[in-house]
Amino acid sequence: MHKLLVTAFFLLVHPVTFAQPVTYSKTVLAKINQVENHLAGDIRTPDDKDGNLQQRMTYFDVPGLSIAVIHNYQIEWVKAYGWADTSSHRPVTHGTRFQAGSISKSLNSVGVLRLVQDKRIDLYADINQYLTSWQFPYDSVAKGKKISVAHLLSHTAGLTVHGFPGYASHDPIPTLKQILDGQLPANTKAVRSHLAPGLIFDYSGGGTTISQVLLMDVTHQPYEEYMWERVLKPMGMIHSSYKQPPAQNTLLATGYDNTGNEVLGKYHIYPEQAAAGLWTTPTDLGRYIIETQLAYQGKSSKVLSQQTTRLRLTPYVDSSAALGVFIKQKGAERYFTHDGSDAGFRATYYGSLNSGNGVVIMVNSDNGDILPEIVNSVARVYNWKGFYQPTTKLTVSVQESILDTYVGDYEATEFLAFPTVIFSITREGNRLFQTIKGFFKWELFPETKTKFFLKSTPATVDFINDDSGRVVKQVFTFGGEKTEALRIR
Repeated sequence: MHKLLVTAFFLLVHPVTFAQPVTYSKTVLAKINQVENHLAGDIRTPDDKDGNLQQRMTYFDVPGLSIAVIHNYQIEWVKAYGWADTSSHRPVTHGTRFQAGSISKSLNSVGVLRLVQDKRIDLYADINQYLTSWQFPYDSVAKGKKISVAHLLSHTAGLTVHGFPGYASHDPIPTLKQILDGQLPANTKAVRSHLAPGLIFDYSGGGTTISQVLLMDVTHQPYEEYMWERVLKPMGMIHSSYKQPPAQNTLLATGYDNTGNEVLGKYHIYPEQAAAGLWTTPTDLGRYIIETQLAYQGKSSKVLSQQTTRLRLTPYVDSSAALGVFIKQKGAERYFTHDGSDAGFRATYYGSLNSGNGVVIMVNSDNGDILPEIVNSVARVYNWKGFYQPTTKLTVSVQESILDTYVGDYEATEFLAFPTVIFSITREGNRLFQTIKGFFKWELFPETKTKFFLKSTPATVDFINDDSGRVVKQVFTFGGEKTEALRIR
């Protein structure tokens, strides 16, 4: 029997949620129940109803999930669901560690700003003043401007390399210098200027990796050692580590792609530790959120002072991108937030700046579409005023014969962390799906016969015909950026 069928059968026989080691009050249990039954997307159609967490996990092929909810500057509850490893039927528990993906950048910024606070580096000085094992090769693209640590942490350095795919356990692992110079066995291009620094926000995991090298050059310590001693341990994040590869234990979740297949070797290795290498739990990230909130209020300073924390949470150049976090206005409240994406893992967190609320969700799946639905449910149950403001869109009926004309493969270049990517369009009954094999699977909803939208994220897909009426390409639009993908099959 196919593995997914076996897993599905087991989940029918055994509930997806497992016994939790903490006993909660009736009031909290009632809130947990409400959160589990009011999942909702940011984009809805008029006939959409709130979702149930277990049903949505099945819909999105999410094997395991863990969540921590923060209320009044305390972790009010933590709950785990599903499987940390499906083949061994090992359940997710409160102690299960997930790869945090780019949430690693948030904690990295705390570590780097600790050096600023201790006056070991200048936040606005040329990074080459502190880099000794490697120097950034400025060229004419930078227009004579120098890159600062503030630029690196806020993604305003004008640098290349959006993200990193990681390395399978059997792959040769490159050095940081090889990664930054794009030399084999690195699987990404060199980190170089493509814009002058300080002009605009342009996300770059490559820039974050430079900050990792800078931190190590200044402290003369291994990255994971400094981060443990100066950041993770002081904040009580005792179940977290930047060690790559991680220390082997039964608490590590196994990663799965968007079709439910196990990531080769169970997870990827990320020498780009600052950008993507943190292993942690929602509980530990909850502790980070609370410490940030209290430090922002001047009520704690386990790692950063109030002054440094407020600096960290202030957008730099861009209106949203601060130092290692993004600031989002939701209603009358502002939140610091970051998403995470490693091979086989997705995560997100939100923390309010003034009201002591927050949430962390981590899954061991490449399909993270369930994450915003849970965030929205928590916001509604806990009355985060103005947070949930969905957009309602109407759909049209499209004949299956027309949907069939879109089925095929479309190739694009320079999409997120991928130098080239294949968008595969498939049809299941009257439903259309777009997949990046092993990473994303999105259902497409018809706004017109040729234009489709995603419910999980504000993105659209337009199919373009040539003069003969044949579909020759698609245009994927997200955040104002358009990616053209030419049909190859």
